[in-house]
Amino acid sequence: MSRRTQMIVLGALLFVLVATLYFSRTSSPDAPKPVAVDDRFTPLDVDNPALRNDILKRFLTLEYKGVHRSIFSATLPPPPAPPPSKTPVNTAPPVPTGPPPLMVDAKYFGYVSDAGGSHRRAFFASPNNEDVYIAGEGDTLMGRFTVVRITNTTAEVEEVSSGRRATLTLEEPPPNG
Repeated sequence: MSRRTQMIVLGALLFVLVATLYFSRTSSPDAPKPVAVDDRFTPLDVDNPALRNDILKRFLTLEYKGVHRSIFSATLPPPPAPPPSKTPVNTAPPVPTGPPPLMVDAKYFGYVSDAGGSHRRAFFASPNNEDVYIAGEGDTLMGRFTVVRITNTTAEVEEVSSGRRATLTLEEPPPNG
């Protein structure tokens, strides 16, 4: 912008400023005139102007029960303490449970022994009765279990990986017919 253009703009702004001040100082006939405060004041008609001292005392004894913290601190206040319980709760310590019972996917349905009765072999069937396993004491059954003991009514097996034991009872075959 050239110097001459700057002077023209400055003159126009000064003209606008002077015109605004002139018109704001002169009052129009419609403008409200200032009223004295005393002229408009009328006292209220109150039957009993005495203070209610009972209500005032109640308000003076009130205390703030909320969280007290500095509004200028950015840290959060500590969490409120849990309310004390009225009845103490006696919780027994949890009873340690052992491993789940051993599940054997076989049925003990019979045995055979030699003439002296010293060597027994047991017959085990798969759950769907399609496969039959024959194992003696100390033999491995289904690749997971070892037959520990065979009696007339039970067969005791032990899981090879964990050492857990299970007892299978002799199941009588259903009658044909």
